[in-house]
This record gives sequence, C-alpha cells and structure tokens, in this order.
Amino acid sequence: MHNVYQISSIMKKNLFLGLAAIVAGFCLTSCESKTAGNTESADSLTLSGLNPADFASDSTALYVLTNENGMEVCFTNFGGRIVSIMVPDKDGNMTDVCLGHDNIADYEKYGADGCNFGALIGRYGNRIAKGQFTLDGESYQLPINNGPNSLHGGGPIAFHNRIWTAEPIDDSSIAFTTTSTDGEDGYPGNIKVTVTYVVTEDNALQISYFATTDKATVLNLTNHCYFNLSGDGSKDCLDEVLWLDADQFTAVDADVAVTGEVLDVEGTPFDFRTPTAIGERIDDETSQQIVNGHGYDHNWILNTKGDITKPFACLYDPNTGIQMEMFTDQPGVQFYAGNFLDGSFVGKKGVKYPRRSAFCFETQHYPDSPNHPEWPSTVVRPGEEYITTTLYKFSTK
Repeated sequence: MHNVYQISSIMKKNLFLGLAAIVAGFCLTSCESKTAGNTESADSLTLSGLNPADFASDSTALYVLTNENGMEVCFTNFGGRIVSIMVPDKDGNMTDVCLGHDNIADYEKYGADGCNFGALIGRYGNRIAKGQFTLDGESYQLPINNGPNSLHGGGPIAFHNRIWTAEPIDDSSIAFTTTSTDGEDGYPGNIKVTVTYVVTEDNALQISYFATTDKATVLNLTNHCYFNLSGDGSKDCLDEVLWLDADQFTAVDADVAVTGEVLDVEGTPFDFRTPTAIGERIDDETSQQIVNGHGYDHNWILNTKGDITKPFACLYDPNTGIQMEMFTDQPGVQFYAGNFLDGSFVGKKGVKYPRRSAFCFETQHYPDSPNHPEWPSTVVRPGEEYITTTLYKFSTK
C-alpha cells in the first residue's frame, strides 16, 4: 500500500485534508475518460462469498480492496456502493459487518425504494423541507420523495441510482467519479465529484469526497452504509453499544424534517456520551423526538467540531467483540437505526433484513441547512473545492 493513502488518525487535520485533495484531484484528471466496469474481475469468490460474475454487466462490476491484514471491502459502481466489509472478530473469524445484496439485479430492483444499502448520497444527504431552498435570491424546487420532503437528492438520477465511473488505484484504493449537470434534479450548477475509498493498514475504511462547481450550489455528500457488527443480518442488533460524542441534536417534526430547534441530549434517550446499548431507550415514547423519528433518525451535533484526529463515535458488538471507531471533519452525523427496514429487502445469502438489523452513521452538515442560515453552510461556489473525509476504523476488544 502506498503511504500517500495510508492516512493515520493521529495526523493533523490540515495535512489530512491536503492529502485527500491531492488524491481527489488526481482522480478527477485521470478517471474521467474511463468506462465503468471495464476492469477484469477475478473468477473466484471473494472472501465475503460474493461472486464477481453476479455483478458483471455492460456497465457494472464488483471491485475488491484488501490490505495486508486480510481486511476486504467490496464495491459496485452502481451507486458507488459498499457491498461488503470483512473484518476479524475477537476469535479471528472474518465477519461481514454491513448489509447489502449479493448481485447487481437486486441492487437495481431495490435501489429506488429508499433503502440505499452502502450507496453514495448526493447531491444533498438527508432531508430538505418541502424540497425547496433559496440561494442568491433564486428559488429552487427539488423532487419530493419522502412525505412532503426531498430526501437524499430526491430524483430518479440521484447519486445512489446512477452508474459511477470506477478507477482502481491500487489493491487498497479506488476512485468513483460522476458529473451532474446544471438543473439536474432541480439543483443549480454543473458539478464534478470524485469519491475515493481506501482500506488502510490499520483496518480503517477511509472515504474522501471532492467536488467542484461552475455555479453556486449546495452540496452535502455522504455514504449510506448499514453497519451490523454481529455479522448476522437476520435479526436486530439492538444490543450493540454506542458511544457518541455530542451534547446536542437537531429536533425533527412528524415528517422527520428538522424544525430548526437544537436540543440538549442531557436527560433524554439521545444521550450516548456514556456507552449505552442502542436498544435500551430506542422505544421510549415519553420522548416526542423518539415518536417523530420512529426511534433514532436524527442529526447529532458533534463535539469534535471538525477535528478528524478525534473519534466522534464508537460502536461495539458484545458478541463478536468487533468495534468501529468513527472519525470525520463534518459537524454532524445522522444516526439512523434502521427503523424502516421491514423484512421486504432480500439481502446477501437470501437473508431478509428485519427492522433495526443495522445502523447508519451518515457524516454530514445538518439536514435542511440551506433553509437555516444560522447553521454551518453547505453552499459551494465556483473556484471553491468541496473536500471532506470520514473514516470507519475496525478493531476488537
């Protein structure tokens, strides 16, 4: 593995982002002319049991990254998705810790239904109320796809529903690129986006996002991986323990859109500053926010304040001993507890994923920020670079 991609969590933020920009800039210039899916895939099964042939089509393929420790992460360029993450448990058994499908047909079948297993999300992660915002005096209307709101880009060609251009860099890193034209799904500006995935030698999955625009626009890119550290997607994983470094979260209404109110976690089911089993208070309907979110589906305001050298959260499974530390330079994270999984999605190995069988940690700026100027801005202008990085680091205890 090349050192330029092996970014330690103890590096200072400015060095980290500088390297991310170098990687992203390289990918923008070298990947645009490539055709997705033109890289030969191995004929044998992957460590996770996935068969590359089941992902092969004229435009799609399965891509496999590994490190020297044996960690393996598989992707498809349909939605730039994470398909599997294989890490060792406390006994050394390799365990797949994310939900997904084991063939491209199921991704295409279920892709538009809002589950978004492992997908890259854009142009705007999470909800924009009524699909409307105003920028520089001009009003924009986005597709409505989640009650009265626009969710995760909204339209049928949102980032999770498209074919990305894939460019393998080496055995442990790959870049996915796409463009989005001015007016697409209602958003302004022609944008170019590169997302680079790296499997580091300390068993982290690093995701670096880079984008530019030729017109003022809003961007809030994230990934929608569903994590289950038990490796068993056939049942809920509410016994998994979460620590989340946040004193506040943004309130939501009955349509799960933010209200603009910022609430303290103190004395509520949203306080994970002490490690707590996720299932302990998830159905505490004395909290109106639990009722509105159908459990946890909220944006936490991170105490790390953009310092990527500090973990903002840690998820731990007491059965496998697998833990996942999380790092980001973003101000918030959407913790979604799989409340809308209902057994209708047939996943890997034919497993039907029930309610709360996995959790998402979508690093982000706050939902609906274009309509809340008092919050960190998501506006990107010509000449500016959108750069952000998140890491999910795996270990055992």
